[in-house]
Amino acid sequence: MPRAILCVLDSFGIGGAADADAFGDAGSDTLGHIADHCAAGKADKAGLRKGPLYVPNMDRLGLGAASLSSNGKAAPGLDFAGEPEGLWGYAAEVSNGKDTPSGHWEIAGVPVRFDWGYFPQTVPTFPDELIEGIIQKAGIAGVLGNKHASGTVIIEELGEEHLRTGLPIFYTSADSVIQIAAHEETFGLEKLYELCEVTREFADSYNIGRVIARPFAGSDKTTFERTANRRDYSVLPPEPTILDRLSEAGRTVVGVGKISDIFAHQGVAKVLKGAGNDQLFDRTLEAMEMAEDGDLVFANFIDFDSLFGHRRDVAGYAAALERFDGRLPELIAKLKEGDLLILTADHGCDPTWPGTDHTREHVPVLATGPGFSGRRIGGRKTFADIGESIADHLGIAAGAHGTSFLR
Repeated sequence: MPRAILCVLDSFGIGGAADADAFGDAGSDTLGHIADHCAAGKADKAGLRKGPLYVPNMDRLGLGAASLSSNGKAAPGLDFAGEPEGLWGYAAEVSNGKDTPSGHWEIAGVPVRFDWGYFPQTVPTFPDELIEGIIQKAGIAGVLGNKHASGTVIIEELGEEHLRTGLPIFYTSADSVIQIAAHEETFGLEKLYELCEVTREFADSYNIGRVIARPFAGSDKTTFERTANRRDYSVLPPEPTILDRLSEAGRTVVGVGKISDIFAHQGVAKVLKGAGNDQLFDRTLEAMEMAEDGDLVFANFIDFDSLFGHRRDVAGYAAALERFDGRLPELIAKLKEGDLLILTADHGCDPTWPGTDHTREHVPVLATGPGFSGRRIGGRKTFADIGESIADHLGIAAGAHGTSFLR
């Protein structure tokens, strides 16, 4: 029986979404604009990278062709001359948001048709009754922050005050999220997790998708660094996902990175964590060693989004893509006869776009494996086609919201 390996390159959009204007994102194109900057020398960075974007392995599978098909524009540097060797195309999102849970749930076969709750661009941003309730139940003296902020910037800004006062740092973003940063030694990991559990209880009435524990280490703002002990407290998807359906069929889902957190730890039997894309790649290879016939390895590569997209770091994003692409042959070499590998994304985060929010874009869908020949799978109307293709490949019943591109 075959296996499936699903890799989400978090935020790696390829532009062209028909409804992008409704999100203020008309013209956004994560891949295309990164490639443009690289070709123009605007993404050269000493000691990091130089020259046109170079991702020959993904290009050979059909990335350049998918990008051209998605938005009618060829991305500079993606010029594979032959017919793509993988199944290639793109997918449009039908969920109401452009956030991490919506994208991943839709990939897993369950689009999000409801609207999440969000917090306003004010200071303070959180309602008084929300913060007061958390403070009282958690037994803390107060909070710092209480605004929209970048996670790394707010730690630099308030980390030293947090060390002096012991008050946790609360902040949010354009996503439906409450994030809580605290020093994992002086504040304590377990205390942070317990605070997040209390916050999750209060967040439910505001329809907030995630509460995220953001532990960090270091002694001052020059050494503060977020650690790999992040933990997400998510609500459950509104319907059974491909993960649930596989579990019910007696299969094992191995989640790499934040996958288990995104699905509220439901349907994921084994969890492998890692700090950064390279460690996550290593964990994915380990997961493939663990996975048996009929199982799914589901991995998220977070750095593209958190370190480079949100921080508007074009050179860093390009270098991360090139690093992932350079290691891709390691993953392909581990595929067994009958295995299916899918590369995709959950939304865009164009590092050239104004602001720091995700961007509404198509995502690439590239698939390969022993015995698969290259062909165009076209523009898929929903990310759910990805999950239904996995269901088809692994021989379980089809879901309600997508169609397999394997047939």
